[in-house]
Parts: sequence; C-alpha cells; structure tokens
Amino acid sequence: MSVPVSISNPDLARHSTELFMDSGFSPLCQRMGAMVAFDRFEDFTRNFDEVISCFAEPPMESPLFSEVRSTFYDEDDNKNVREEPIHILNVAVRWADHQEDEELVPIFRAFAQSKNNILVDYGLRRITFLITQQREFPKFFTFRARDEFAEDHIYRHLEPALAFQLELNRMRNFDLTAVPCANHKMHLYLGAAKVEEGTEVTDYRFFIRAIVRHSDLITKEASFEYLQNEGERLLLEAMDELEVAASNTSVRTDCNHIFLNFVPTVVMDPSKIEESVRSMVMRYGSRLWKLRVLQAEVKINIRLMPTAQAVPVRLFLTDESGYYLDISLYKEVSDTSTGSIMFHSFGEKQGPMHGMLINTPYVTKDLLQAKRFQAQSLGTTYVYDFLEMFRQALFKQWGATEDASPTDVLTYTELVLDAQGKVVQLNRLPGGNEIGMVAFKMKLKTPEYPKGRDIVLISNDITYKIGSFGPAEDLLFLRASELARAEGIPRVYIAANSGARIGFADEIKSKFQIGWIDPADPYKGFRYLYLTPQDYTRISSMNSVHCRHVEEAGESRYIITDIIGKEEGFGVENLRASATIAGESSLAYDQIVTISMVTCRAIGIGAYLVRLGQRVIQVENSHIILTGASALNKVLGREVYTSNNQLGGVQIMYNNGVSHVAVPDDFEGVYTILQWLSYMPKDHHSPLPVIPPTDPIDREIDFVPSKVPYDPRWMLAGRPHPTVKGCWQSGFFDHRSFAEIMQPWAQTVVVGRARLGGIPVGVIAVEARTVELAIPADPANPESEAKIIQQAGQVWFPDSAFKTAQAIRDFDREHLPLLIFANWRGFSVSGCILTFFVVMSWGGQSWATEIGLLSKTCPEL
Repeated sequence: MSVPVSISNPDLARHSTELFMDSGFSPLCQRMGAMVAFDRFEDFTRNFDEVISCFAEPPMESPLFSEVRSTFYDEDDNKNVREEPIHILNVAVRWADHQEDEELVPIFRAFAQSKNNILVDYGLRRITFLITQQREFPKFFTFRARDEFAEDHIYRHLEPALAFQLELNRMRNFDLTAVPCANHKMHLYLGAAKVEEGTEVTDYRFFIRAIVRHSDLITKEASFEYLQNEGERLLLEAMDELEVAASNTSVRTDCNHIFLNFVPTVVMDPSKIEESVRSMVMRYGSRLWKLRVLQAEVKINIRLMPTAQAVPVRLFLTDESGYYLDISLYKEVSDTSTGSIMFHSFGEKQGPMHGMLINTPYVTKDLLQAKRFQAQSLGTTYVYDFLEMFRQALFKQWGATEDASPTDVLTYTELVLDAQGKVVQLNRLPGGNEIGMVAFKMKLKTPEYPKGRDIVLISNDITYKIGSFGPAEDLLFLRASELARAEGIPRVYIAANSGARIGFADEIKSKFQIGWIDPADPYKGFRYLYLTPQDYTRISSMNSVHCRHVEEAGESRYIITDIIGKEEGFGVENLRASATIAGESSLAYDQIVTISMVTCRAIGIGAYLVRLGQRVIQVENSHIILTGASALNKVLGREVYTSNNQLGGVQIMYNNGVSHVAVPDDFEGVYTILQWLSYMPKDHHSPLPVIPPTDPIDREIDFVPSKVPYDPRWMLAGRPHPTVKGCWQSGFFDHRSFAEIMQPWAQTVVVGRARLGGIPVGVIAVEARTVELAIPADPANPESEAKIIQQAGQVWFPDSAFKTAQAIRDFDREHLPLLIFANWRGFSVSGCILTFFVVMSWGGQSWATEIGLLSKTCPEL
C-alpha cells in the first residue's frame, strides 16, 4: 500500500512539522511511502522491481499498487526527487534465516547498497526492514540515502514512522550511540558532546525516551489516574534501564535526560500535572540524583474540557543542584509569520524555553555545569549554588509560619578584592571568580526580621585548585571577616577545602642535579642539590632560586640554598597567611556570631578555622582533619586507616563536641544555619529577635518531672502524651522551639537554644539518667580496644563541664539569656580509669564552668 502525504492538508501540518524538526517547517512538496510484506527476504528481492515501480514517474501500473495515481506528481517534483530523496519504503519479513542482528544487518546493507543507484533515481530517502518475531516486538533496521544506505544505528528497533515522536533531532549536538534495552518501550542513547577534532570529550550523558500509546481519555478522573499510574511506571522502568546502562559503560555520565511523550489526549488542568509530577519526583528524588538525572521532559496533549480543542503541553523539570526542583510548563504555539512551532509559557511563570522553537537542541555542558559536576562529584555543592540554596531554605522557613514570604527573600552582592587588596562589592556572573575563595554580603528576609538582616558568607571554591588556601584566598577571607566584624553582623563560613596550598617550582624540578655522598652507592645519601652553569644561567633571571657557587669534581656547580619559585602562592607564604586568618577567626568569635558548615572536607588550616569559629555544622559525608589517612599510613609504615572518615568523620567530630550538629546534606546544613540565626540578634547593637509566641505565655506546663529517671528533653520541649493518643504534652519552652546542640557528646549535660514566650534563650539542663561514654579503639594501636564507661547522672564530668563552659561562651556571644536547670550532685571523683582517659588529658576544664559564668554579660537564671 502506498500513501501520499500532502502538506497542503492542514490536519497533517503539525505532524509534518515534527517530521522536519531540523528546519522547523516542511517544504511544500509531496511524499509517498510504501509498505510491503513478504514471507522471506528472498521473496522481496525477487519482487523488488515491482515494488520500486510504485515510485515511478508516473507510477507504473501494477497489481500490487493499483491505487497509486499519476496525479501525485508534477514536472518540478521529478527533478527535486533526484536531488533530495523524499520517499520511504518499509519492508516486512515474516521469517528470517538469521536471528542475530549482526547477521541480519550485513545482508540488508549489501542489498540496499547494491541497489543504491536505483533507489536514488526513484527518490527513496530511506528503506526500513521489519523482521517479525513470535511473541516479541518486531525488529527494525533502517538504511538512509544520506549515508549511502548504511544502517542508521540510532533507529535500530525503532519504528521510523513514529520516531519523530521521540524528537531525536533535538540531540543533534551529541554523537549518539544506541544502547540496547531489555524493555523495548524504552529507547536509550549514550550521547557524547560534539567537539572540535583532537579535543577530548568530557560531556557524556544518557538520553532515555519513551512513547506512551493509548486511546484518548474522556473524563478528568480517568485522565489523571492514567497519567499518574503510567507516568510512575515509566519513570521506574527508565531508572531501571539507566542503572543497568550506567554499570556497563566505561565513561562517567552527567546531566542525564528523560523524555516521555504521552500520545493520547487527556482532559485535565495542567496545574494538576505539575503537582503530581513534583510529588512523584520527590518520592524518587534520591535515586534520580544518584543516577545523575538532572533534566526531564514530558509532552502531553491536553483538553481543558471534554469539548475543548487539544493543546500540546510540555513539562520541563530541572534539578541542577539536587535540592531545588524547577518545573516549567509550556504550550506549543504556531508562529503565524514563519509557520514554525514554539514554546510559550503556560501560566504566570515564564520559563527559560519561552519563545524558543520546539526543535531547539539540547545544549552541551557549559563551564558552570562542568564546575557544578566537579563539586558534586566530590560530595559537595558548587559554591555559587549555595546562594539559591539559601533562598530555598528561606522559603522553607517562611513556609513554617502563617505569613506569606516576600518575593525578594534574598539579595546579595559578591565581595571581591581590588588592586589594592581592599574588599569591594561587585555583581558578576557565577563562576567569575579567579581565586579559590568566594564571599558575599547577603540580606536575608526572615520571619524574625521581615525587613532583612545582613550576614557575610565566605566559602571555598573546591573546583579551583581543590579549594586550597593561597595568599589571595586568605586575603579575601581576612577582608570579608573584618567587614563582618566592623558591621557587627554574623559571619558564616562554608568549608570545602584541602588546606594550605603546597606546590612545586616546575622550572627547578626538571633541572636540579644531585651531589651524592658516594656516587657509586646512592643509598648512602646526598650532600646537596645543585644546578649546572647552563641551567643556572637560564633560571637566575626568574629569581626563583638562590645558589652558591663551588668548584667540585672538576666542574662548576651552583648549590641550591633556597627555592623561592617564580610564581607566588605555593610556599611558606601560604602558612604565614593561614596564621593571619586563624587569628582573625579567633577574634571574630569573640566579637560577632561565627557559624561554620563543613561539607566534603576541611583540612589543615580549614579545620583550624572551623574549630576557632566554634559553632560547627558537619554534613554526614564530610571530614575535619589535619592530616590525611594516606599520609599517616606512610608515617606508620603500614595500612592502618582506610579513610579520612576514621580520623575526622561525623562519628568522630560529632561525638567529641567539635561539631555541634550533624546534617544529612548541604541543604539541611544551610537550613540549620538559618535556624540558629533565628535565635540571634541581627547585629551586636540590636536586641533579641522576639516573635509572637506560638504558645500562650500563661499556659500550664503539662509535663511534670518524676522521681523515676526521665529524659530531660521532655521537660524542655515536651513529648507526645504517653496515654492519650494524638495529644501533645507541653514542656517548659514554646512548642517546637528547642534546638539541641552537641547531643552525643558529654551526655550528662543537655544544651541548646529555645524560645520562651517568643524570647530566644540559651538552655543548660542536667541528665539524671546514667549514660555511656564510648571510647573507640585506636586503629594505630593493635592492643587497644573499644571501651564503654558508665557515667552517672547529675554528675559534672570533665567532658560535660567543658560542654557546659562551651555553651555558656557561645550563648554569651549571641547575647542570649541563659536558663540553667541545675540538678547536679557535684563533680566527678578522679578515679584511676577516669584520670587516665579524661582528667589528665583535659586538665582543669571542670572549673571552666565557673569561669564562664563569671564572665557572662547576659542574664542567667
């Protein structure tokens, strides 16, 4: 059967547009397609002349194609067909002599290429062979004239007549490789970004696409239920295929893409689709993020009412950072002047694709995406993405109140250094930094300060020289911290670094010679390093090395005394600058609120800065260390530590009080920063942020302490009623206002921040129950073993006294009134074991509490 296609037919205009997506519209021409079926491939070859006669000019009379008429053609078409083939031929074969693709393709290719001239003369654009299979999907093999009838691998086992619905042409910026799928409904491609010849490809991504075919749905209820169930099933199948493909590919992919095309027309409100898709993505968000699926697209034909006209709608989902899902909704509209079809935003929100053609190709990874991927691969967030993270955390904070959030919850300017080394405020595009440190002055509109409060945010850029500290980075840190101190506003530091920068003077490394003690036996060591006169002459002008001249062994030698390096910033100057910012951090802690969040890692000076800032939030996959596990293993001469988490992970730093709170990810860390700031004045000249109380001030406290040991947190924050289901037994402070810190460390004391009648306060309470102190075994000492020490309740041990003093110091610098629920029996008695493990190592910290109370300037009760 042959079918003519006329673009003058308005009902086919949209489909023709999609078929010619590379141009945006179809030329005015006539095309013809033929579909033939044979039992065996040999039957087709015997009848080939009769089949090809369908495309004759005019078509020859044939019993197979009696319906074809010469009216399909005119004189101009005859010339165009040879210059640009437009016809198609589909050949179905019921039985094949071979079942394997690798055996079938050469047979079909050899035949098609042997008939190349004939096919071109008759205007054949492509020929597709369909091999039927019992109880399975048929196999498709497509051969195109543009490739001299070599197989188009991308269309293997894909029905070409419906392939336009997968919009493969939008992937034209990538070289595609079809990936076999167990699920024939899924079409998976590995894309490699097209680059200039000789350039390494760094942008690989999976594109997985599916078409959903079903009869049109009449009611809104049936449409919504079908879309929800079918969409979730397809999403799970797509993730399954991606998992298999990712484990079987040698390249690392990023920005993977899912495209679902729902062919049936549905009746529903597009806004409901957005809600349903958002909840579905949230359910599987962690798995999608693990598979690096950052973009998805859904195409649906929608009727707002059963009698309304169908409108093609596109839903775009983007999750570049893993914490914020951006959803944009578009409808397809035709441009009356050009006839092309474009995206037009649906609703008030104008998405980034607004006004673009529907055939707009997917863009390859830009510099910002490459940096983002580098940071995410290391287990952290790209430094400029923290700005949007703060914005979303502010929206979440406002969402917990009854008030509507302002649209401009976050405004900021970047802090950069000028030529004189002074900090200036500047607005520039993300990724414009030239050093590995970035700083911002931010205005946050919070529920406590709806008109805004200022903070200074400082963060390492781990994508620049692995976040190491050089003189320029240290200077920006110093100036930004000084600005925070000058204005009395909080300083927030996000640590993702590799310590002080240590580099090599490459100009020396390749040229130095060794003066051995015994040249015949290098194991005896060396006396000095030296340069030859020729090398010294070349290098001396760089002022990168100091030498002294000697004559030895019958030759002139320049013994190296100092290596300076021609470049600044990879030697001892880094240590000097690091000491400066360490002193600045200690000073800042005494004068303003300092908060640090560790994501990925904090090493060397980065660890010191975090500790000197005191208030530490640690992300679970991060570590705070001075020296890495590999370096310690070399010193010990054996493999002792398997990872840096053994030295400074959450299980170490959260349990020893260095980290005040542990959070599962960066977003929760940022949200915790905002929670802590909600208890603190906006600057050191302002009063406390008092808010309308969530509980009545004259309310009764439901929880009553008993003589039986109980959890002191029940007294502070309340608890679910033990006997009345669904009822809350209130505690001393406002409902849900108590935020504990340093929870697993020194558990005989409970400390945190809370609100009482809307007034923020610091809290110290006593644990009356016996607790356990876990002392881990030291991997470096084979004879050590883990120990569990019982600590009696209501007793001040050295660690709990230290914790109490730490809390008092923090709350005093935050200007918080202090409430102490004193229920101590006294200090611990220094027994043998306690002395060995705690007292001798921490000295007189038991008395730090009294010192802290004496120096406290805010009220305490």
